Amino acid sequence: MQPFAYSRTTTAADAVRAMAAAPEGTRYLAGGTTLYDLMKLGVMAPPAVIDITGVRELTAIHTTGPELRFGALAPMAKVAADPRIMVLYPALAESLWKAASQQLRNMASVGGNLLQRTRCAYFRGGEAYPCNKRQPGSGCAAIDGADRGQALLGASDACNAVYPGDWAIALTAFDAVVDTISPRGRRSIPIEALHREPGSTPHIETALAADELVTRIRVPASPLGRASTYHKVRDRESYAFALASAAVALQLEGGVVRAARIALGGVATRPWRASQAEEALLNQPLTRESALRAGAIAFEGARAGQHSGFRIELGRQTVADALLIARERAGTA
Repeated sequence: MQPFAYSRTTTAADAVRAMAAAPEGTRYLAGGTTLYDLMKLGVMAPPAVIDITGVRELTAIHTTGPELRFGALAPMAKVAADPRIMVLYPALAESLWKAASQQLRNMASVGGNLLQRTRCAYFRGGEAYPCNKRQPGSGCAAIDGADRGQALLGASDACNAVYPGDWAIALTAFDAVVDTISPRGRRSIPIEALHREPGSTPHIETALAADELVTRIRVPASPLGRASTYHKVRDRESYAFALASAAVALQLEGGVVRAARIALGGVATRPWRASQAEEALLNQPLTRESALRAGAIAFEGARAGQHSGFRIELGRQTVADALLIARERAGTA
């Protein structure tokens, strides 16, 4: 790890001012569970970090009223264990429970978790491999390499790295909004617009400016929350990254689907909303067959690599299984 300067702030406004005066490449430090890891690997080498863990205003959690509000520094473990979230929005809680070990959930923040970077081995492998995400214009070793866990959706000729998170997938299913602050003021970004597909600039991963600080995540209150789930399939049950995952929420009347939400994880370069699959479920009974059809629609346009084709069928089944879990929860809501 290269030497770096360290400073600590106690308000969001002070953090933004410190960033404005900091050298290019400076990073905010929250839980550090991604940043320090990448710094130790030599993938990231910020000249300075601004520690925001003391900004108490960014830790609040509100779960009543017309929207849920999560301060960006709220610990993953605290949000996951919130009694109202567990009952009224199980998909949100499950996406956090299944994301990491208890130790990491205690350290990591929900805002930082949104911005975690890909686990692509070529990206994390340092200078041993060309990587357009790490060094623009150098090439992508994953395109013709070991691509078992690479993206099936949203990839480009420049990059096929998967977005690794779980929490953002569930937030995408519930139309969350991310609030930020910068020297230019405050703004709100729909969660679906936060992460970018790689295109020809895979090193630009989000819509955030370099000096922009995430302050809060807001989720509109929804009756679909009770009949929801985050279903994650992985190589091992203990805190592995997803081979395929689905965040699903339903509203049923007499067994007929009146509203549906489906978002995909582990298979795309960003959190992936499957809107056409949602529409295909409307105004018909939810059966295993209709759930599988929705899963197939969700993966239309998926492009398999040399070793990743099995995950298209796995993803289809994952969506179907998630829908049936949500159907059961609708019956007990």
